Amino acid sequence: MKRVSVELIPREPGQLREELGFLQASKAGIDVINIPDLLRFQTRSWEGAAIAQEYFPASIPHIRAMDINLEEPLAMQGFLREKNIREVLVIEGDPPQDMSHATYPTESTDVIRKFRAEMPEVKVYAGIDQYRGSMRHERRRVQRKMLAGASGFFTQPFFDMRYLEIYHDMLEGIDVYWGVSPILSQSSESYWERKNNVIFPRDFEPTLEWSIDFAKRVMEFADKENGSLYLMPIKTNLEEYIKGVFS
Repeated sequence: MKRVSVELIPREPGQLREELGFLQASKAGIDVINIPDLLRFQTRSWEGAAIAQEYFPASIPHIRAMDINLEEPLAMQGFLREKNIREVLVIEGDPPQDMSHATYPTESTDVIRKFRAEMPEVKVYAGIDQYRGSMRHERRRVQRKMLAGASGFFTQPFFDMRYLEIYHDMLEGIDVYWGVSPILSQSSESYWERKNNVIFPRDFEPTLEWSIDFAKRVMEFADKENGSLYLMPIKTNLEEYIKGVFS
């Protein structure tokens, strides 16, 4: 397997450091930390990524395309260079709750090109949302992002190995981090069905045991196919989940 990445939410620096300290001490073979950019928290993704680099050799902040004004230089480029952050993940981003937060009609491909022009030393990843439409349309989005300069991709969480394997065939030869995330309640399962159009396999159960078992299966698949694993332990006990996946 190429790399294992774990996503951590930067709720506040103290809690982030606690989680990073646990992951570091776990000796789980984690290579990189992903930090999403969530506007409801004060810590921006690149600030959280700088903290993560105190514990791990690499971190990847998420950059929201809709926050980027194409007519101005990248606002975070000075910080990224100062902290030697050499990888980013460009996503579309969700509209902010606070309407005073400025947004722009900027697409991911625009921001990928902007990073390639202004920060060519940075490796730019893009997102794959395997639930937003047809596979044909998503493959075209992947192609456009690669033409813009994306070097690899992070997927939304998978819950079905058969679906993952179909996507693997479609994306053969591309650097992909295969996403998995625990679902621990019926309400979370319903949310993924309504919000993200997920169709769960017949054997799915919204339990920690099922989620850990599935993560192990994806990890084995990524290892066999020389891919990478992307763990998103959303709304779960981080220690319990990580210990289960790597036991």
